[in-house]
Amino acid sequence: MTGEVIACGRCHAFSALGRKQEALSVWENGYEHAVRQSADLKQLLELEELLGSAKRNCSIACENQSVESTKSSPAASGSVNFVESSETFNNHENTNGKIEPRSKSTDRLEAHDNLYDSSEFRSESSHNVKGTKPFGCQSNGKHESQPNGANYIHEVLNDSSESCISSSAVSSESINLSDSIQSINLSEMCNETIDETKRSKKFCVARISKNKSINVDFRLSRGIAQVNDGKYSYAVSIFDKILEEDPDYPEALIGRGTAYAFQRELHSAIADFTKAIQSNPSAGEAWKRRGQARAALGESAEDFIAAVEDLSTCVKVDKDNKSAYTYLGLALSSLGEYRKAEEAHMKAIQIDRNFIEAWGHLTQFYQDMAYSEKALECIRKILQIDGRFVKAYHLRGLLLHGMGDHRNAIKELSIALNIESSSIECLYLRASCYHAVGEYREAVKDYDAALDLELDSMEKFVLQCLAFYQKEIALYTASKFNSEFCWFDLDGDIDPLFKEYWCKRLHPKNVCEKVYRQPPLRDSLRKGKLKKQEFALTKQKAILLQTADSIGKKIQCHCPGFLPNRRQHRMAGLAAIEIAQKVSKVWRSLQAEWKHSIKGTGKYGKKARRKDKLNPPSQNRGGAGCTTSSFLEQTTSSGSTEDRSFGRPTMSWHDVYSMAVKWRQISEPCDPVVWVNKLSEEFDAGFGSNTPLILGQAKVVRYFPNFRRALQVAKAVIVENKYVRDKKDNIIYLTDDGKVQEIMNAESCSDLYKTIGEDFWLATWCNSTAIEGKRLEGTRITLLKSGENGFDFAIRTPCTPSRWEDFEVEMTSAWEALCDAYCGENYGSTDFDVLENVRGAILRMTYYWYNFMPLARGSAVVGFVVLLGLLLAANMEFTGSIPEGLQVDWEAILESDPNSFVCSIKSWLYPSLKVSTSWKGYPDVASTLETTGLVVAALSTYSE
Repeated sequence: MTGEVIACGRCHAFSALGRKQEALSVWENGYEHAVRQSADLKQLLELEELLGSAKRNCSIACENQSVESTKSSPAASGSVNFVESSETFNNHENTNGKIEPRSKSTDRLEAHDNLYDSSEFRSESSHNVKGTKPFGCQSNGKHESQPNGANYIHEVLNDSSESCISSSAVSSESINLSDSIQSINLSEMCNETIDETKRSKKFCVARISKNKSINVDFRLSRGIAQVNDGKYSYAVSIFDKILEEDPDYPEALIGRGTAYAFQRELHSAIADFTKAIQSNPSAGEAWKRRGQARAALGESAEDFIAAVEDLSTCVKVDKDNKSAYTYLGLALSSLGEYRKAEEAHMKAIQIDRNFIEAWGHLTQFYQDMAYSEKALECIRKILQIDGRFVKAYHLRGLLLHGMGDHRNAIKELSIALNIESSSIECLYLRASCYHAVGEYREAVKDYDAALDLELDSMEKFVLQCLAFYQKEIALYTASKFNSEFCWFDLDGDIDPLFKEYWCKRLHPKNVCEKVYRQPPLRDSLRKGKLKKQEFALTKQKAILLQTADSIGKKIQCHCPGFLPNRRQHRMAGLAAIEIAQKVSKVWRSLQAEWKHSIKGTGKYGKKARRKDKLNPPSQNRGGAGCTTSSFLEQTTSSGSTEDRSFGRPTMSWHDVYSMAVKWRQISEPCDPVVWVNKLSEEFDAGFGSNTPLILGQAKVVRYFPNFRRALQVAKAVIVENKYVRDKKDNIIYLTDDGKVQEIMNAESCSDLYKTIGEDFWLATWCNSTAIEGKRLEGTRITLLKSGENGFDFAIRTPCTPSRWEDFEVEMTSAWEALCDAYCGENYGSTDFDVLENVRGAILRMTYYWYNFMPLARGSAVVGFVVLLGLLLAANMEFTGSIPEGLQVDWEAILESDPNSFVCSIKSWLYPSLKVSTSWKGYPDVASTLETTGLVVAALSTYSE
């Protein structure tokens, strides 16, 4: 201990000169060095005694409180220092039309299931420790994955963690991405190794009591070191021995609680932190860590309210605890307290402008709220602090991808991969971007690289599964690249089992064994199917794209959580124009047939036309391609050679919507947009969508605004039916007057659940137009208990064969009614009043589509795109925008009668309709963008 001897000499010298403060400083430095280096307990005790004497001589009082220090050691200052290493999570994946697996994890959508921090748990000696990763995560982010409590990553204690929006969730439907949790989904939990010289920090939990022996203190520091080294079980055993001697020792309790948390034993962690608080109520670190643990436990037990309480107490005790503030922001955001959440994040940044974790959490907050400019500004701040922070590039790539800027997203992700080549999140997302813009060689290369990685978490494995499926879709698309776009047919060409597993994100082993794989890329190259097509921006194409952008941006939903996506806007505009062009041809031929049918009727012509209008709609229950009506029957069933020689086109409602579906499929290949009835045997089991509004205590940012109205609808259905159904579909009768009154008075999930007494669901209904007096099953509203204090409140739309058959009849009838309304005397009219019935017919068909929800995802945006296209075909252009805070599909889902839906939508839609025939001069979409390759290029080419 030569160093300690020298230190003693210097201390005595300073003391002799009366320089007490400098003497004390040397005593402390010498003692700190001895604690780190010496195994001689006797000498440590002597040093401790000398240090204590020096402190008394200097009259320096050491307060028993938490302080942040870059110098103090565990034994000297009483601080408990842990290496920073964590993750948080977030699920953004589900949406209205998204198919969910049957596991609990898939019910997590866009809720900050984040949260646990250990940013201050880092010691200076942990410089560049492998595996210690702060907020952002180079390698543990999740893109479109949906974790549950069992998948809680061991780096839970880190304020350097971050949750990221799923690419599906942000990249798709602008009208209602209710077709993507996630998510996603891919939601992300990220962590990354950060330069310690910039962000290493120690946190003093509470000063160690003077009555503790240095032997205990030494064991405490050993336990902390084991936590920092990731040896959590060994650390627990050390803390156990300390706590056998003193069960209320707060520092040891906090240490053991931290080790438990890293091992995912969150209940045990919370118990230790609680006991530490009881032992020392002023231990702010214990309050903070319990709040973080409770927030992390919110993933399964929904404990965000308790987390907010603990973290709020922590910042009262320790007003400069920046980590507690940013995690308070995450918990508040999960509870829907968005203004307070933003303030908490900003407070953390105010305390430390270089606190990268807070900037990351604030970025995620703005991204979740769809404040893209603010999110990008936060990322810029992060990169000013650390230009090699991989997670920042990944976040910016995600954000740009969600905004439809795939090429610039590729640039950001490439920077990230130059820093960390093994990031599956970046590889997967860059592959998806290459895939979307038609660079299939690069896409397949990145998908393969993602598939070859060795993984250490379930969340990453989900990405590998998705990489497998999307590589196959990329190979399929490449094989169709130079074919006419009409031959691009995912629903017809891709095996039903493959599509089902893709939608569910299941392990592809079964698919590999039973489904033929797509031909490799070299086959498409050899056969000339992938010959590069130059996208020359001719005058016709420029006009078409400019017009499509103008029309397509009308799908934008102005609600929190819905990013504006220019690629989706262009997709919607091109699809709407193509629908208008093709439907108008059908209507023209039907109008010609109508004129032919009344020719020569003379004075009885008007009566004949009135009779046609009074004909009841067909109740045909045929397949998806079946269309029969007064006009369509005449067109398709006439047996005369003269009629057949006209060559008039025919089209079903399914054909109309399929045009929009195909555009939605090609625009964002990450999203499994497929017809549910084209899946495998799961269709018979009622395979359907799930859209949560509340997950435990977390309010889903996109859909919670519909909660009050959905709750009122649920109460009304229960009061009318006097029953609900349990999880096994058994009827729970509610005929007691007292219970009915309680249901009517219910104001929350808790109130309603208390009255019913168990998990339940109920079905709304839709009044039929095709069959008078018939009610169709609408959506199912479900209420499930989640943890001790939480509830899952969601709408679920099963697509059983019988329900499909009912809606098939209804959609056929609605399409026939629309054709009848326009193709007779009103054909070609530019009189707004004359077109009243046409508008009503379009809205009624839209109403049934939204309640039908026949797609795995994408139903919401497809419904509005078709609405825009049909209005154009009838010479009406929507020039306004969807009102702020309104989601069109929810307006339909929560209405039992189509006429009520029409009344609610017409109030803002009709004033923004302009009668116009200018669309007839637009270049023909099908011939201008003839091939799949040209379609992809049109969606990917923008003049900046």
